[in-house]
Amino acid sequence: MTITLPAAGSYTLRNASVPASVMDDAASGALRTVDIAVTGGAVSAITPASSSPTAGGIDLDGGIVLPAFVDLHTHLDKGHIWPRRQNPDGTWTGALMAVLDDRQANWAASDVERRMDFALRCAYAHGTAAIRTHLDMAPPQHTISWDVFEAIRARWAGRIELQGVGLMGPDTILDPAALRAIAKRTKAAGGVLGGSTAVHAENPTIMRRLLEMAGEFDLDIDLHTDESPDPAASALRSLADAVIETGFTGTVVAGHCCALANQPADQAQATIERVAQSGVAVVSLPMCNMYLQDRDNVDRVRTPRWRGVTLLNELKAAGVPVAIASDNTRDPFYAYGDLDGFEVLREGARILQFDHPQADAFAWARSVGADPAAIAGFAHAAKLAVGVSADLVLFGARNWTELMSRPQSNRTVLRAGAAIDTTLPDYRELDDLMGPHL
Repeated sequence: MTITLPAAGSYTLRNASVPASVMDDAASGALRTVDIAVTGGAVSAITPASSSPTAGGIDLDGGIVLPAFVDLHTHLDKGHIWPRRQNPDGTWTGALMAVLDDRQANWAASDVERRMDFALRCAYAHGTAAIRTHLDMAPPQHTISWDVFEAIRARWAGRIELQGVGLMGPDTILDPAALRAIAKRTKAAGGVLGGSTAVHAENPTIMRRLLEMAGEFDLDIDLHTDESPDPAASALRSLADAVIETGFTGTVVAGHCCALANQPADQAQATIERVAQSGVAVVSLPMCNMYLQDRDNVDRVRTPRWRGVTLLNELKAAGVPVAIASDNTRDPFYAYGDLDGFEVLREGARILQFDHPQADAFAWARSVGADPAAIAGFAHAAKLAVGVSADLVLFGARNWTELMSRPQSNRTVLRAGAAIDTTLPDYRELDDLMGPHL
């Protein structure tokens, strides 16, 4: 479907199909047919279809309109290194070691900056307006990457709203001096305190120390938790317990939470209830988790036995704030991806099975928009309402099955009411960073 917008002035998008969940009814799976008036780059009116004058409108013929996407969990500093540093066996450990090697060898400021900017141009072309990225904090990377991030954030202001998370491993969190140094630099950058922990005997201590440090510096927290198939992994439960017991009042996000799906039902349910009580939000990374989890580096003739994702439907049903996100992009943790919010929604529906009953499926449109925006506190709220900037993604598809059956590469992306160039950057731009590895 070809859409031509006026170069300037006011216009109306007529006969648009918009999920009620991104307007005024968060729990609804319904589609509403409306006319959307745009004036001066903002939404000036939303009315039932055909209720306004017929002249001057652009007929979408039932095409779906979504607010620009929000990506709550990415790794811009790792992105696009796959050509020079592949995962040797596809496992989580293989990815960790490959990234460690690449970071030590290559992550100078110029390298990180160019790959970050490339990734953001991809996200922008696909229709994303806000991104939270985790940044590896292993010294001296904590100084390099924060400096680059701050420069990139300023450069992209007005196009993509950016948040950064200082990502630490358990050993760093348990080192008081290192934890304080990273917390101090994170605060200076206006960032979020982060970490990664799964099967670790010190999980209760780790969570306490993180919460104490975050409280001291008035920082929110965003953790990688239980990114493991091991049912003994307990970071999510430890985190929820620590938040409740300390009375921590900042926003707390737990990413991955894969092990929850491998735990006995009563154990998983007890954790879910505790998470709901704590107010911790959960973000699932369906594409990366299905790609990476349940690989075996010994028996190579083997099909995975489980999807690797957390119990997102059960968490949401229990009242836990949830979202889905991209995670890694063309790096040893995930060899694919392009920071496309619609791809996350489309693949999330298949992997997490939130597509039935299909009458309720469009309630999940919020999982790549309004819900992560609220969790992170982005200015871009990813809702369609009068007075907000007309940051929209227009599709020719008219219903769920039309939308989900194709990658929608012909979508139209509006920012402040104007159609942007959706041409994606060419990977060849990064060839000189890859050296002889292409």
